[in-house]
Amino acid sequence: MGRSSRSSIGTLVDRRSRYVRLLYLPGGHGAEPFAATLGALFEQIPEHARWTMTWDQGAEMARHDLFGHLFAEGVYFAHPASLWVRGTKENTNGLFRQHFPKGTDLSVHGPEVLREVEERLNDRARKNLDWRTLAQVFAEGLAP
Repeated sequence: MGRSSRSSIGTLVDRRSRYVRLLYLPGGHGAEPFAATLGALFEQIPEHARWTMTWDQGAEMARHDLFGHLFAEGVYFAHPASLWVRGTKENTNGLFRQHFPKGTDLSVHGPEVLREVEERLNDRARKNLDWRTLAQVFAEGLAP
């Protein structure tokens, strides 16, 4: 969320690879615009790579019913105010904030900027992935 919650960028993180996708949300963070953007993204992910989805408790997640059938093991909800069960997501949000500081107007960043930041985040090698990049591990997971 940006300044005064008037702008937002959606973040999706693959738990296994830590691969990040940033969602451009020009229509705001309401349930309908978020669902439309998310639906377009899920079309790009092969069915065999979609197992589960864990949602936050935010209002933008209200249309989770549109996506449950896309995941082999279903959709889950994180417990409210239980940040420790979402460690990967919270760590990723911290990395995200290095590029988009809290309190800034996120609406000034278009899809091109989001793709550049995604690439920077996904091309970082990580010790917990045996010094492979997030993109490498994610691509390996997509192989049938």
